[in-house]
Amino acid sequence: MTKTIAFLLSVFAIVHFGYAHRLAFKPVEFALGESKCFVLEANATGDQKPWVWYAPTLPRHPDPSHTWYVERLLSKGISLVGCDQGEVRGSPKSVEVFTKFYHEMVKRGYSKKPVLLGQSRGGLMMLSWAVRNPKRVGGFAGIYPVLNLRSWPMKRNLGPTLADFGMDRDTFSGVVDQHNPINHLLGLAKAKVPICIVHGDSDRVVPLEENSAIVAERYLKLGGEAKIEVVPGKGHQVDDGFFKSTELIEFMINRSTP
Repeated sequence: MTKTIAFLLSVFAIVHFGYAHRLAFKPVEFALGESKCFVLEANATGDQKPWVWYAPTLPRHPDPSHTWYVERLLSKGISLVGCDQGEVRGSPKSVEVFTKFYHEMVKRGYSKKPVLLGQSRGGLMMLSWAVRNPKRVGGFAGIYPVLNLRSWPMKRNLGPTLADFGMDRDTFSGVVDQHNPINHLLGLAKAKVPICIVHGDSDRVVPLEENSAIVAERYLKLGGEAKIEVVPGKGHQVDDGFFKSTELIEFMINRSTP
């Protein structure tokens, strides 16, 4: 009996987590190869429909903490979408899949220049795609995003990072700077893609200085536009300072719509 109850609880947990990203909204879902994709649709018809591309799209993300943003995006006719590849870290292979997803969204009538919203490790997913596709980005937004491969991925999450790149530690260490998106920001700056990020100054998991701050510093030197809203005393956590940022939502709305 105990084993049966445990089994049922585990099944319930899988189902719950599998649908946690639904929030209070009903998504349009489709598959792209092995990736599961979703659209929280704000526009049923039309061409060049505005959208915000969110990452990481995982079974538990986005979650109810994003409701404030989602409600405001949908009210402005801006859809929120995502493509779940699992725990990827910006390898050429994962970037290629995201490119296929981008083309699928454009084929479905969505804008050729979405705003990318990267939260935590989703920042690395989005920035890695953005630096290879600068003319396809309307703006880059971040919530305490991982942006530097030499930060959290190598220091705290090496296993999944090596798995995404298909390399052992020694091989990856020799080419990490070649793949690190913070070293390839020039194209985005030339394309005049603005960056807006909210990040806590007490983040020990994804340190501000190693990620958002270094990107902003380099981007400004390249002639790009970058703004960081620093949330004092906050770390890698769910807090209104991150998930109810007026500056961030206005940036996403303004950069999503023509």
